[in-house]
Amino acid sequence: MSILQAKPLRLSTSQPDFEAAFQARLHWSADTDAEIEQRVADILADVQQRGDAAVLEYTARFDGLQVGGMAELELKQDELKAAFDSLPEVQKQALQAASARVRSYHEAQKRASGQSWSYRDADGTLLGQKVTPLDRVGIYVPGGKAAYPSSVLMNAIPAHVAGVEDIIMVVPTPRGERNALVLAAAYVAGVSRAFTIGGAQAVAALAYGTDTIPKVDKITGPGNAYVASAKRRVFGTVGIDMIAGPSEILVLADGSTPAEWVAMDLFSQAEHDELAQSILLCPDAAYIDEVQAAIDRLLPEMPRAEIISKSLNGRGALIQTASMEEACAISNRIAPEHLEVSSREPHRWEPLLKHAGAIFLGAYTSESLGDYCAGPNHVLPTSGTARFSSPLGVYDFQKRSSIIKVSEQGAQELGRIASVLAHGEGLQGHARAAEMRLKD
Repeated sequence: MSILQAKPLRLSTSQPDFEAAFQARLHWSADTDAEIEQRVADILADVQQRGDAAVLEYTARFDGLQVGGMAELELKQDELKAAFDSLPEVQKQALQAASARVRSYHEAQKRASGQSWSYRDADGTLLGQKVTPLDRVGIYVPGGKAAYPSSVLMNAIPAHVAGVEDIIMVVPTPRGERNALVLAAAYVAGVSRAFTIGGAQAVAALAYGTDTIPKVDKITGPGNAYVASAKRRVFGTVGIDMIAGPSEILVLADGSTPAEWVAMDLFSQAEHDELAQSILLCPDAAYIDEVQAAIDRLLPEMPRAEIISKSLNGRGALIQTASMEEACAISNRIAPEHLEVSSREPHRWEPLLKHAGAIFLGAYTSESLGDYCAGPNHVLPTSGTARFSSPLGVYDFQKRSSIIKVSEQGAQELGRIASVLAHGEGLQGHARAAEMRLKD
């Protein structure tokens, strides 16, 4: 098969072997190569023990960046501003517009779910929750093969809105190649300090701290297999956002959207990675034929045609369903990262959709708008984890403390309840602590 051909698996829910073929196409293992796991473990231990010296050594080895000391790996605020000032005006405006929309969305999110609250019982007991920001977070921004200024905005801005005072960015710069748009995004998003380091050594430095890089409370942001493995291993020492799998898009289509639009939406995730997954669910067989024809026409035009081809051939699927209702039910089973409802009546189907990282309603709402500038966060749960996980948000950079202030009157009722339950558990100290506050 030519690399410029892409034939996603064609399935129908009416075929006898659909379930087996469907499950085989969905399968993806999050298991990391044993060799990678061991190398990551060694790097983490070395950075924990030797700090800056180990970071310098690994940065030289893996990124080809030979420097005399850690100070040369830190990007100062004036360098970030200079990067912003150097951008063409159109890029400056796009960065600022995207930043403003992302900030506005997360400020609304904070008002809705990020505020402290309390209430009083009839007996005067005060109960509530105190919401406070994390002190310091680290954001990992991928570098090397591609530059992701959007990742800077999506990780740093909600942290900033949450009230985090210290935002530490790490970004690899192989052979010293710095991307001006990434640095400018750090300036616009309010990053406190930035270092040109990457890989497992950067995760270790953030998790354990070195003489130069301060220890953080949480690490967010995507990365390669080494970064994912390192984040998994340091969890518990610090918090992490998630362990992300390959990118995914699921399109629910009723046949009303131009087939070229849907084909390109499938490309938009397939071009990320050979393991990315693009799936179309539609009850109209003729429309699925149109989408396949559009894929055939458009693929040769794509600069990343080889990656798209491998992704669609290896993990893509065009699935004919009995109805849009069945398509929604299958979507809930998949729980995709990105879910497009490409329909004349998207709000008719949205109530049926329970599990997705982000839901894009209507033909004009391409997933790519969510990646860059719509406003909601593009850091989303993958590999079916949208069944129990949420997009990155302000709440990821906050913690919650319960507030309890029991009145004298309240202690009489609560003390008796606690005493009975504590004795039942055989914890007499608990019971007596409650009983001592009883008046009789």
